[in-house]
Amino acid sequence: MTPRAADRARYDRATAHLDAPVAIVDLEAFDANAEDLVRRAGGKPIRVASKSVRCRALLERVLAREGFAGIMSFTLDESLWLARAGFDDVLLAYPSADRTAFGELANDPKLAAAVTVMVDDPAQLDLVDHARAGGEEEIRVCLELDTSLRLFGGRIRVGALRSPLREPAQLAELARSVARRPGFRLVGIMAYEGHVAGVGDAVAGRPLRSRAIRLMQSAARRELAERRAAVVRAVRAVAPDLEFVNGGGTGSVQHTAAEEAVTEIAAGSGLFVPRLFDNYTSFSGRPAALFAQPVVRRPGVGVVTVLGGGYPASGAAGPDRLPVPYLPEGLRYDPQEGPGEVQTPLLGSPADDLLIGDKVWFRHAKAGELCERFDNLRLVEGDRVTATVPTYRGEGRTFL
Repeated sequence: MTPRAADRARYDRATAHLDAPVAIVDLEAFDANAEDLVRRAGGKPIRVASKSVRCRALLERVLAREGFAGIMSFTLDESLWLARAGFDDVLLAYPSADRTAFGELANDPKLAAAVTVMVDDPAQLDLVDHARAGGEEEIRVCLELDTSLRLFGGRIRVGALRSPLREPAQLAELARSVARRPGFRLVGIMAYEGHVAGVGDAVAGRPLRSRAIRLMQSAARRELAERRAAVVRAVRAVAPDLEFVNGGGTGSVQHTAAEEAVTEIAAGSGLFVPRLFDNYTSFSGRPAALFAQPVVRRPGVGVVTVLGGGYPASGAAGPDRLPVPYLPEGLRYDPQEGPGEVQTPLLGSPADDLLIGDKVWFRHAKAGELCERFDNLRLVEGDRVTATVPTYRGEGRTFL
C-alpha cells in the first residue's frame, strides 16, 4: 500500500460515520508542517497569515507552539473580531476603507493596542481621521514596501501590484508624515515578496520555465535584500523604536529569515499545504487540509460523478486554480466539464472500484479559501475524528 493509499484508508475510516461533502485537517500533518516552518525560519518568529487558515481553533493551536507569534489578518473587520476574541497582536496586511471599523478601533483602547493597520499613502491616514467618530486612541501603523523586481530600466516588472512605495526616500517621507500626525504611531514595515514566496520553481513537465523562475527568484532575492535593508535604515532614522520588520511567505521562509533587516516572517499556507505549494525545490510539506465529495453516479466504465466540487481559487483563471482529485490516486477531470457547480465527472481506472456513496478526496488549490466552502473542519488524528471546529464561515463570518 502506498503512503497515499494508507492516508485514504485512514481518512475513510475516520469519516465513515459522516456524509460527504466533508472537510478535514490531518493534525499530524498540520503539526509537522508547523514544525518545518519554524525550522526554516531559523529562530525568527512566524506571524500566521489568517487568510490561509480561516479557523480560530487552528490559529490558536499554531500560536500555542514555540516559534509562532502574532497574526497577519486580511480585513479590518476580521482584525477587530480576532482582537475581541483575545488575539493581542494582529497586523492587517492590506489597507482598509472600512470607516465603521476605523471608528471602532479609534474608540476602544483594547482594540487599538492589539491591531496594527497598513498604509502606503497619506490619503489612508486622512480616511482614518475622518472615520474616528470622536475616538482619540492612538492608531498603530505599518508601512508596506513594494517588493517587485524591475528589469531593463523598469520596462519589465515581476511581482504583485501592491504598494506604490519602493525607494527608501519614499518610505522615509511617509514615516515622517506619520510621526508628525497626532493620533498615529509607526510600529512596523511589511514587504511580501509574492513572486518568490508564492510561485513554485519546479513546474512539472516544464524544465525551461522552472529554470527561468529560479533565475528570476535568485535575482529578486538579491535585489530585495539590499533594498529592504536600505529602507529599514531610512525608516529607523525617523522611527528608531520600530517594533518589527515583516517579510516572506511560505515559499521563501528560509531566504527571508536570512536577511538581518527582517525581524519576523509571515506564513500560513505552509500549514495546510494546498496544491499550489507542490512545486518548490526548497521545501516540501504534507497535505493537511482536504475535502471529500460523494460518488453519486457511475455513467460508464472508467467514470464516476461526484456531487459538487467546483471550488476554484482566486487569482488569474487557469487549471492551476482548480482543486485536484487526490484520493484514490489516478482520477482526473473530464476536460469537457472540469469541476462543476453541482456535479463533477471523474475519469480513470480507479473509478471502476468506487461505489455509490464512496468518498473522493480533493486538495484545494489555495489554503484558507477551502474554509469559505465549509462550516466546519473535522480534525483527524490517526484514523479518528477527534474534534469538530468551526471555520470563519461556520461562525457566521465572511469578511470578503
